[in-house]
Amino acid sequence: MLLIRKTVASVATCAILLLLVYVKGHTFALATSRQDVSQESYSTLNGTSLQSSIDQIRSRQKRAVEDITDDDDDFITRQAARGIEANEIGTCSEGLVLPLWMPQSPITSGDRAIRGFVYFMLMIYLFVGVSIISDRFMASIEAITSIERNVTVKGPKGEKQTMRVRIWNETVANLTLMALGSSAPEILLSVIEIYAKNFESGDLGPGTIVGSAAYNLFIIIALCMVLIPKGETRRIRHLRVFMVTASLSVLAYVWLWVILSVTSPGIVEVWEGLVTLIMFPLTVLWAYIAERRLLVYKYMDKNYRMNKRGTVVAGEHDSVELGGDEPKRLVNTNSSANAYNEARLEYIQLLAELRLKYPDADLDQLEMMAQEQMISRGNKSRAFYRIQATRKLIGSGNLMRKIQERAHDDLTQVKAQLHQFSDEEDEPTRIYFEPGHYTVMENCGEFEVRVVRRGDISGYSKVEFETQDGTASAGSDYVGKKGVLTFPPGVDEQRFKIEIIDDDIFEEDECFYIRLFNPSENVNLSVPQIATIMILDDDHAGIFAFADSLIEVSESVGVYDLPVMRYSGARGTVIVPYWSEDDTAIGGRHFGEVRGELIFENNVSEQYISIPILEESKYQKDVKFKMHIGEPRLAPDSAHYQNHTGDHTHDELLEKINEAEQKSPKDLTELERILLMSRPRNGELTTTNIRIRESQEFKATVDKLVARANVSAVLGTSSWKEQFKDALTVVPADESEFDTEEDVEEDVPKCFDYISHFVCLFWKVLFAFVPPTDICGGYVTFVISIFVIGVLTAVIGDAATYFGCVLNIKDSVTAICFVALGTSIPDTFASIIAAKQDETADNCIGNVTGSNAVNVFLGIGLAWSIASIYHMANGTTFNVEPGTIGFAVALFCGSAVIAVGVMMYRRVNSSIRAELGGPKTSKWIHASILISLWVIYLVVSTLEAYDIIQI
Repeated sequence: MLLIRKTVASVATCAILLLLVYVKGHTFALATSRQDVSQESYSTLNGTSLQSSIDQIRSRQKRAVEDITDDDDDFITRQAARGIEANEIGTCSEGLVLPLWMPQSPITSGDRAIRGFVYFMLMIYLFVGVSIISDRFMASIEAITSIERNVTVKGPKGEKQTMRVRIWNETVANLTLMALGSSAPEILLSVIEIYAKNFESGDLGPGTIVGSAAYNLFIIIALCMVLIPKGETRRIRHLRVFMVTASLSVLAYVWLWVILSVTSPGIVEVWEGLVTLIMFPLTVLWAYIAERRLLVYKYMDKNYRMNKRGTVVAGEHDSVELGGDEPKRLVNTNSSANAYNEARLEYIQLLAELRLKYPDADLDQLEMMAQEQMISRGNKSRAFYRIQATRKLIGSGNLMRKIQERAHDDLTQVKAQLHQFSDEEDEPTRIYFEPGHYTVMENCGEFEVRVVRRGDISGYSKVEFETQDGTASAGSDYVGKKGVLTFPPGVDEQRFKIEIIDDDIFEEDECFYIRLFNPSENVNLSVPQIATIMILDDDHAGIFAFADSLIEVSESVGVYDLPVMRYSGARGTVIVPYWSEDDTAIGGRHFGEVRGELIFENNVSEQYISIPILEESKYQKDVKFKMHIGEPRLAPDSAHYQNHTGDHTHDELLEKINEAEQKSPKDLTELERILLMSRPRNGELTTTNIRIRESQEFKATVDKLVARANVSAVLGTSSWKEQFKDALTVVPADESEFDTEEDVEEDVPKCFDYISHFVCLFWKVLFAFVPPTDICGGYVTFVISIFVIGVLTAVIGDAATYFGCVLNIKDSVTAICFVALGTSIPDTFASIIAAKQDETADNCIGNVTGSNAVNVFLGIGLAWSIASIYHMANGTTFNVEPGTIGFAVALFCGSAVIAVGVMMYRRVNSSIRAELGGPKTSKWIHASILISLWVIYLVVSTLEAYDIIQI
């Protein structure tokens, strides 16, 4: 509402000025001709016929032209003739694109008012169209400037890291493509006006550039200053770049005054136009040198500070406390590597915070929420805020919803990449055992072996199998077998059974093998093509041990089941104690401490210890702890330890073993020696080390998601279908301002959203035909968008000229009061959003000064270079009247110095120390100063244009 009131106040100011001019009479429009010519012309129109009036006016026009004795007779003659004829007859000259509203004469004051209103509404609608196509243009620029490449850097410990970094430098992107995107209408209007006026100078293009610069510097910064949330401030981070662009934004207009009034008054020579144009790349180069600390800047002091999000940022002579009681510290580091590492750390920190906030959510949900916040919190370009502002105004856009969709798509694609597998239908047929190892008890009778077929299973396949002896012998330990397995079409597995022979003789564990061979044509045998069958003797209580001395687990496993093996027998129920021991991993922090007993029932050969692994979601982790098993013992005679059949044989065995243990070795019988050998005991591995590492999937997911946490993808489009869907859909404005700390509720479009949507529907559907930004990296969208902006700008130029003509308003006044305001409204909203959401003031202040400098060097420099070269080729001179433009430039330069001084005062003032925000009283006082400068600029420029103020 505040912005609307400011806009209405601005329009009202212009309207009051124009009313004063209108009351003064039509003589203001005839300042370049004689007063008596104008008076007599109007009386002639009222008293004689139209044709005779025209003849008399033309004869007086001829006499007026003959009286002019300036050095450049040709140029002044053309200008005077055009001005006298158009103003005295009340007609307008034909525009470049827009047809002239006929008839031109005679028309009443009511007709003029109606035509002026129609032209005014047409300009507003055209400004809306330019804003929408600029949305597409800025999206293409964001796609171009966000192109990344892989680089390899060394980490803190010397290890190599591969990361993706943007090819475009941020400062260079902001001063070139980003500035072109936001200022394209002003720049193109200046160039098109030169062409439309047959390479003669005009007031509309330069006036729009100067007027837009004044509005941007005074009004936009004033609004950003007061609309910062209470108690918050915003400082410029890249102060060196700001000082460069601020200085050049003033020097640019000083240079205009020099070439118009000092070096060659009234004439723009070729070298002057080219120097103005060349200043554009020099500005970019100078800002880049300042930002990269090259040349003289490397000798300037530079401190690093850590902001509240833990990101290392640079400041000039500016140490900032980290907060609380922490001391000040300076961090100097490799910017590329640290930026990437800090992004990973921020992602992991976000994940940990979300895990505490939503303990019941699974990892995928947490990762998606973290990705949303990474995208929404990430550094946003000027294009992002410009597009967000435009979409809010036209009812197209909740970017938060697009961020949610993008985060979900990113996570889905990353997971798919991590778990990708090839299509089995394209693979050859493979046959193998699954599993390749079997452990069976001696008394199991028989067991089943499984053979699977993978790949193409559409045809017939067959394979032969046979058993082979190992330590177990066919006939005494198992029944040997040989046969053929047939797989009909569509069948992917076959099974067969092997019989095991039981005996009462105590013996070591034995094994034998089953081999696949002789597959049918077009069938490959894959590993394992030999299955190993381990026969456990059931006449011994067993030997207990871990399978490996070192086991590596991922912290994302949740609960790890540690196997404890029982071999060389499985007779009776055996109790095995176990416990954990801390090492570099701490119980309760990295894993859940465990202590207890495993119960191996009769004929059970394997049991598991369940160990909770506590996930910290660390990117790099390497800690370990130990697990121990104690001496196994046969279970006592109790209901809790009875086997499922109620058999108490092992209790009798325990009694016999206890009796044998009481005897000396010399008194033991052979049976008792066998009994002692059959008691349970530990094997070699009674201790194992469990190493907890970071989740490789989590690590890979973090790397990929951080690399994809790019706001540019949210701004772009991938298909025409998506563009037309967006164009036809009413989307509520994003009121959450990307505050993803709370759940985002589904909003319903409001009445204003529907009105904005239907008003802009024509433009939205029309520009949906522009190619998506995913085609050729956005370059096709860039070219087509700038062409469409040029066409619309040409129509705006014609409409603005007609508007001023029918209301007797000079082009210079139309430019600063209406055209400049219309082209700057999207930038106004974009800067306000940037001021509220960014942690710094760079996107709302730094870009204003940079854009002002670029507008002069590129907009006026390109137009005047073309015109001066054209006139040189034709043997004439390119004349520019220095009066109005020179006065506006001088007035703007003085006001700009005051505005920059106000911001620097706020930065160094101990009670504010920021360009934006701060105490309520001070920010309103300083904002009022800036607004007053703009009002003074409008009033004085308008009065000078109508010769009320003489220069």
